[in-house]
Order: sequence, then structure tokens, then C-alpha cells
Amino acid sequence: MSLRNVAIIAHVDHGKTTLVDQLFRQSGTFRDNQRVEERAMDSNDLEKERGITILAKCTSVDWTAADGESARINIVDTPGHADFGAEVERILSMVDGVILLVDAAEGPMPQTKFVTGKALGLGLKPIVVVNKIDRPDARPAEVLDECFELFLSLDANDEQLDFPVLYASGRAGYAGETDDVRSGDLKPLFQKIVDHVPDPGLDKQGEFRMLATLLDRDPFLGRILTGRIESGKLDVNMPISAIDVDGKPVEAGRATKVFAFRGLDRVPVEHAEAGDIVAIAGLAKATVSNTIAAPGVTVPVPSRPIDPPTLAMSFAVNDSPYAGKEGDKVQSRVIRDRLEREAETNVAIRITTASDNDSFEVAGRGELQLGVLIETMRREGFELSISRPRVLFKDGPSGREEPYETVVVDVDDEHSGTVVEKMAMRKAEMTDMRPSGGGKTRLTFSAPSRGLIGYHGEFLSDTRGTGIMNRLFEKYGPYKGPISGRQNGVLISMEQGDAVAYSLNMLEERGILFIAPGEKLYEGMIIGENAKPQDLEVNPLKSKQLTNFRASGGKDDAIRLTPPKRMTLEQAIAYIQDDELVEVTPKSIRLRKRHLDPHERKRQSRKSEAA
Repeated sequence: MSLRNVAIIAHVDHGKTTLVDQLFRQSGTFRDNQRVEERAMDSNDLEKERGITILAKCTSVDWTAADGESARINIVDTPGHADFGAEVERILSMVDGVILLVDAAEGPMPQTKFVTGKALGLGLKPIVVVNKIDRPDARPAEVLDECFELFLSLDANDEQLDFPVLYASGRAGYAGETDDVRSGDLKPLFQKIVDHVPDPGLDKQGEFRMLATLLDRDPFLGRILTGRIESGKLDVNMPISAIDVDGKPVEAGRATKVFAFRGLDRVPVEHAEAGDIVAIAGLAKATVSNTIAAPGVTVPVPSRPIDPPTLAMSFAVNDSPYAGKEGDKVQSRVIRDRLEREAETNVAIRITTASDNDSFEVAGRGELQLGVLIETMRREGFELSISRPRVLFKDGPSGREEPYETVVVDVDDEHSGTVVEKMAMRKAEMTDMRPSGGGKTRLTFSAPSRGLIGYHGEFLSDTRGTGIMNRLFEKYGPYKGPISGRQNGVLISMEQGDAVAYSLNMLEERGILFIAPGEKLYEGMIIGENAKPQDLEVNPLKSKQLTNFRASGGKDDAIRLTPPKRMTLEQAIAYIQDDELVEVTPKSIRLRKRHLDPHERKRQSRKSEAA
């Protein structure tokens, strides 16, 4: 049986998971009567809601061609967001070809550029599948031209530009060579993968070496490391060792279990060889980017080191008056256990306990990555107080240094001026500017990570949702000086209770409200943004004084409030200042002052001014 390893790249809703489900069914991986969850690949609730792949996954299908040739096709799903950039490069190192799946009406979307660019940069040859060909608004010829332009803008070589194309309907389960195909099955796609994606062709006789690409944890087996065997053979209970990217030993042990991927399942196998994608149990310290090898091997498989954390926030126990009302996991011990469990499998996250033992500093690669962790925890029943993100400085030869990132932005030409202006305000320096085809401009910046906190939402607004921004860690460089933050103060509740419409109506002229009538408030909670630079304490619980006189024209009933401004978790985290927190519970996201008591706030403010 021959072997093919292929990655699949697609924008949300372009039909990737539906197509993979059909590949499973038509290859006989699923029985006809087997009930399979729709969109089996995006198994995580957050992935389905946000429309991004967060966790890379491996699956495989076996297929036999008409001439009797059989092949095992390993399919790897790829994360699409730049916060998971280093992971994308490692995952693509496991495969020998990529399928770019695009919607026949929407064409290639900006979010697919990041992963496609990485794949082309590694020399992988693409197969383009124009999906949803049966849509009434399908425009396959133009979409194909757009794919060609995309590859050109990503500096594809001649061989990559000579890509094969298939037209398909994943939902209906057919594919063909021409855009008028409306029936059949997916045999043309299976055949194209076998014909176009090369066999790994790796050395099966050499010493065993494998690059750990993904890390998982099993309650019975401990750490499970997934990767592609680069050379040699692996047997169960064989002695193995782990070395880091510099060739230094990490640990030695035995391969107590070896798993291969069959359909959506990990299946134990006794033996695997070069080219196979496998998962190994038996090591306690080895992590992503380590090379797992036979004892005595000292040369690691080349790999990108894990990007260092550049951002940290404090995860603390929720101490608001409403603590414990909505979640059942509120103690610091439970929070610590959950964060330590996360750090075991998420290599880009680092946890340290603060001196008070009630808060933990969680360092990671970006706001999205940490936002995903917080959102996952609140759904599990946790209540947390989250601080504003801050960058991690370090001492260098010239004094204090801060992390810089290379920021690559693709925008419509009309928005490029706004983006350049906003990035300059955030102390970024433009290093390149060039047209990227289709009325778009590609801008490259070197920017301090500090300046990018909270910018992504603003960037999407400025570019009307069409811009794409990719960030990669660049270096630690000289501190760039202060960057201006939020210009406005906030409205702070003086009382605890339920918000009253009459009072909120009076407060509307003071600024923008974040709450609606009837919502539960407490002293020190932030209920809106002040129109002026300073903070303002207000009473949102005041009701109208009753008198014997009735207002003329029914004015008493005519309170019409502007709908409150609601923030997502990421927006709230980016909005707050250093003296503020986000209270996160399974049902609510509230903004609050770090010190709820107004006298304590004044004391702390005087202390910080004196310092």
C-alpha cells in the first residue's frame, strides 16, 4: 500500500469538513448506516463558532483505485490564525502536498493566504478544489483566476503555478475535471491526490527519527506526541530518546504505545516506518519541536523553535460581590490545576504563580490564543478575574528590550493610508509596501508587540472586514517609549443592585453605556465610557421621585434608551486599563475597577503617582 500525506487549507464555510466527511464515507471508513457527527474535523465548539481551526488534527482514509492500486491518505487539518503560526509551519513539515479548497462563489478569502503562503514557501505543490460548484451564484472561471493571482502574489514558483484543478460539491459528494460536473463521486479527487502528491520517499533503513509536531495528554497514558517518522522504523517497547533543537538530550524512555490514524480514531499498532504519521506514548518531558529518535542519535530533525511568549495576563480568583453565583469552579486551587493541565499540552503557554497564591500569570503568543483559553475555561464553569495584557520585557545590552513582531497586512488599496497611519501611532515602522494584485496592497511592518494589543478589532473596522493581518515574532529590540492608550475615562457604579431605566436615561448624555435596565451591578463596576478623559462615579440605580402631578404628553413612559455597547471577551480585555479587570463567568463578561472601594482606589492612585 502506497502512502500520501496531504494538508487541507480552506476558509470557514467553504466546505472542508463536509468534503472530508464524504471522503470518509466513499472510502468505506464510515459504514453507510453509521451516524457520524456533521463536520467531524471541527470537533471543538469554539472552532465551530469562531470558524477557525484552533487544534490541528490528523485523519486517514484508505482507497483502492480501479486498477487495484491501494493508497493510505493521511489528511492533516491546519490552524488558520497567525497566533498559531509556528504550529502551522511544523504541521506542514509533515506533509508532501496541500489541497486548497475554495468556494465557487466567494473565491479565495484573505484568511487562507497565511497558511497557503507558508505551504508554498516550503515548496509544497497545491491541488485546487473549487467546491460548491452547484451554487446558483457559482463563478468557477473567475475563482480559478483569483487562485492563480493569489499564488502569484505569494511568490509561487513555475511548478506550483502549474497546479491541477478539480470542481466539486462536497455536500453532494462528487468531483470532476470540468466546471459543468453535476453528478458522480469523489474518485477523481482520490486519484488526483495519488497522482499529484508524491510518496514521502523517506529512508526506511536508517536510524529512527521523528519530529514531535503535536502534543496531547491522555489520562491513562500520559503525554502523547504526534509527528511523521522521518527515517527508520519504530516498534512498540523500542528504546527511544528525545533531543531538543540544538541536539541536547531531553530524556530517554520506551515507546510504550504507538498509534496510527485510521479514520477519526487513533488505533494502536505494533510497527510503523518512515513516512507514517504516528502518535507515541512513553515519554514524560519531551515536547513539540523535540526530535524523538533511537538512542545514540545526536542530530535533530530541523525544526522551528517554539516562539517565545510575548504577552502575559493575570488570571485571578473572582472576588466581586457576585462571585460564585454563575460558576462552580471559583477556588484558586481548581484554577491552578486547570492552568497546569493546559500548559502540559499547549507548548506556547507558560504559567507562574503570583506571591499571593490567588493569581497566576499566564504568558502566551497573542490575545486570540489567551482569549481562546479564557473562553474554554468559562464554558467549563470557571469564574475568573482577568487583567489587561502586558508585554514581557527583558534586559539587553542596551537596557530594557521589548518584543517586536513582523506584521504583514493585506488590504484594499483605499484602506492602506489608514492602516499606515494607525500603525505609525503604535510605533510600527514600515519595511515594505507593494501591490499584491486585485486592487490590494501588501504592507510589512516591524512593530512592538505592545502597540498591537487591542488593534485587531480596530483594524477590521478600518478595513471593513476585508483586511488580513499576520503576525510573527521577530526579535527583542530597544524599548520604543510610551504608546498612547485609551483616551476616555469610564463611568463607575456607586451602588449595588439592578440598573434603572430612568437613571440610565439621564446618564446617556455622559457617554456610551455598556449595560441595559435590569442588569445586576455592584459598586466599582464599569457601566460605560465617559465622554471626557477622567473617570466618573455615577448612580445607575436612582429612580424618579413620585409626585401627585402627572407629566404632560405621557413623558413618563417615553424613555427610549440607545442599545448598550456589548463587548466580546477579546474586546473587553483590550479595552481595560492597568487599574481595571474583566470579570469572566459562564454567563457574564463584566468590566470593573481592580479596587471596588472608592477610597482604596484613591489611595492606590496617589501611591502610583508618587512612584
